[in-house]
Amino acid sequence: MQAGKTLKSAVAFMLGAAMLVTGAACGTSDGDDASSQSGSKSSELTGYDVSGVKKDDAIAKLVPDYVTKDGKLTIGMDTSYAPAEFLASDGKTPVGFDVDIAKALAGVFGLEADPETANFDSIIPAVGAKYDIGISSFTVTKERLEAVDFVSHFNAGSAWAVKKGNPNKVDTSDLCGKKVAVQTATMQETAANKMAKQCKADGKAEMDVISSKLQTDVTTNVVTGKADVFYADSPVAGYAIAQTDGELETLGKTEGIAPEGIVVKKGDQQMDEALQKALQKLIDDGTYMKILKYWGVQDGAISKPEINTPGTNE
Repeated sequence: MQAGKTLKSAVAFMLGAAMLVTGAACGTSDGDDASSQSGSKSSELTGYDVSGVKKDDAIAKLVPDYVTKDGKLTIGMDTSYAPAEFLASDGKTPVGFDVDIAKALAGVFGLEADPETANFDSIIPAVGAKYDIGISSFTVTKERLEAVDFVSHFNAGSAWAVKKGNPNKVDTSDLCGKKVAVQTATMQETAANKMAKQCKADGKAEMDVISSKLQTDVTTNVVTGKADVFYADSPVAGYAIAQTDGELETLGKTEGIAPEGIVVKKGDQQMDEALQKALQKLIDDGTYMKILKYWGVQDGAISKPEINTPGTNE
């Protein structure tokens, strides 16, 4: 998807903890649906109003007792990954398109959404115990499917970002000798480490992989010159670039479009089916697309959620 282009039209004013530098990027969401919802947007993107989503009794009956017993749908997410999941200007309220989707799913189940902030690499091990599900821009990979189940909910690729004008002459076909910033435990970190090993095997200059727990730190590393380039999910890269007020730009085209998914406890077929049916309901009634349009990421929309189907590039 061309995330850099669509997301720039979706960004409003400073988003508190999600901001990477001072300043603002202004704009409105694409389409009339977002602006016509009850409780229209202010100068800060705070989320699409999903309060109108009603419980579907047939789907709700599929949800396992361990999820429904406390009346909440507890979701683990790394809230440093704008515009998917991040903290609003109060520094504590999770917002983003994944957050809105989670709230809408909870509505279908007749539950209260309880998004909880966690480090990205700690979420998958905690699903089924601390969290009912995980939603945090997880690409569905064969490796992850060995540990958990997935219900696909969005398509995203990977994108590179450098300082405006690419002053360090980064060439993504040969990153030997360069410093590459990535977020810990992402597929981009895995890919970068493979590239670094290849540089060493080929006897070329060392490629330095700089991993950070937070995407905000990843982006800041390039803004400050600590890294030459960063590698991240395409919507995240586009949003991060928009927040730097012109200091960064994308390098090349979006690569490897693949499904992202909702994490479910391994082998929990009931929850898999409940999420698949609930998400399909939100797609069919238009709620899903309205959420994505509000955040300017409609290019990543899917038409049919799938259970345990990894990307073809994995």
